[in-house]
Amino acid sequence: MKKLIFGLFTSLLLLFTGCMESDDDYSLGDIWIGFGIVENANSYRIKLDDGNILIPVAWDNYYNSSSGASDKDKIDTGDRVFINYTVLDEELDSEGEIEAYYVKINSVEEVLMKGIIDITEAIEDSIGNDPIIVQEHWVSNNLLNLQLKYWGYNKTHFINLVKQPGILNAANQPFEFELRHNKNGDDEAVPYVGFVSFKLDSLVFAGVDSVRFKVKSTDYNGNTIIFEEVFKYSENN
Repeated sequence: MKKLIFGLFTSLLLLFTGCMESDDDYSLGDIWIGFGIVENANSYRIKLDDGNILIPVAWDNYYNSSSGASDKDKIDTGDRVFINYTVLDEELDSEGEIEAYYVKINSVEEVLMKGIIDITEAIEDSIGNDPIIVQEHWVSNNLLNLQLKYWGYNKTHFINLVKQPGILNAANQPFEFELRHNKNGDDEAVPYVGFVSFKLDSLVFAGVDSVRFKVKSTDYNGNTIIFEEVFKYSENN
């Protein structure tokens, strides 16, 4: 299991996320942030959730630069990332349409991404029953994305999205999942905010264009919290 990456980006998301437009004179003072998938780890080509393609050509930080990253820290093809970047220029096709953006990477963090798993007696204890707070939730590119808040100190926490064993089918909507948290006995000393994405590929069924599902979690007051989402294939495939 990968460690949940910490971040405090809520205000930045509201301030800087948005659609980019062609600009003949990009400013080095402008920044954007967003989530995406690394399409090519050698060139660090990244496809954002909004469909824009980023081609990094400069780095502001040493982390994950081609010369500075260790094998442990390198971001691989297929990894999900949260990226802060500045647009430098555009790559145009033969008709003058924007194909990609050349960017300077200000910072990049890998985001935990995993699938939905069956809950069984064998893994019940390791999955954990510790509280967690879901601050935000949204679906993009076959992924359920969560912004989570929790308390910890110096240990690795694990997050999983689980379901009861069995095969899902479109007739059994809304599907019911549970968000499970294992703090590994960590002290609840410091509040953290982190992002995690869960793959929804197993929820694609022939003959329908969307499915509904519910996610249950338990907060720090012992309350059961449930939210519902719709996974629309046409918008995410």
